Amino acid sequence: MRFASLGSGSRGNALVVEAGCTRILLDCGFGPRNLAARLARVGLAPDDLDAILVTHEHADHVGGAAACARRYAIDVFLTHGTLGAAALADVSLTVIDSHTPFAIGDIELFPFPVPHDAREPAQFVFSDGACRLGVLTDAGCVTPHMVGMLSGCAALVLECNHDAAMLAAGRYPPYLKQRIAGRYGHLDNAAAAGLLAQIDRSRLRHVVAAHLSQENNTPQLAVAALAAVLGCEPEWLAVADQDNGCDWRQVG
Repeated sequence: MRFASLGSGSRGNALVVEAGCTRILLDCGFGPRNLAARLARVGLAPDDLDAILVTHEHADHVGGAAACARRYAIDVFLTHGTLGAAALADVSLTVIDSHTPFAIGDIELFPFPVPHDAREPAQFVFSDGACRLGVLTDAGCVTPHMVGMLSGCAALVLECNHDAAMLAAGRYPPYLKQRIAGRYGHLDNAAAAGLLAQIDRSRLRHVVAAHLSQENNTPQLAVAALAAVLGCEPEWLAVADQDNGCDWRQVG
């Protein structure tokens, strides 16, 4: 199994996971042309995708899903709450339960609910039967269930949205600061590091910091927080940025 980020941040998110003959796009915050260009950077085309899996209805995660699904005839998988909150017309849809594992081709999916200000948000663990990839990109706080789901993964894509001090001193209006830092907002660097400290890391081979705020964080701060927990050199960690994402990482 391998994965690559096509872009991560408030202007759009998409992650490709591949195992065997199956390729899944987790979130689609980019329109058809933009998605095709980003896929080409990692050697793929839209026709290579078997499914679009949506975490929640916010535009940076689902904004391009309907247009891409229609143009390239890709099935979309999402929770009932996300379906009710997202505008997805004339698309082949499969409704999933945020607690029930399911499979798409050669990939088994383990969804789990997260605290975020959306209708029924879910994040996912991907498995090829041998290794597990955990993805957590939008959550306001850490729950014991999240810790349990992400324990034992060989690779982890982990939200490091903001630095608390930068957000507090920044130019965002108070209501937006409160939303971002609240229990249903986004994980800051310290919270992400705290989650990393709690999980079983015995099989962990890749950690990618994701969903960084361009206004209220820096890659250096995010990496330093995670590296302190792992006791590793900062260069061991990767950052998925808004424009370029991150290249393929082999799991296992």
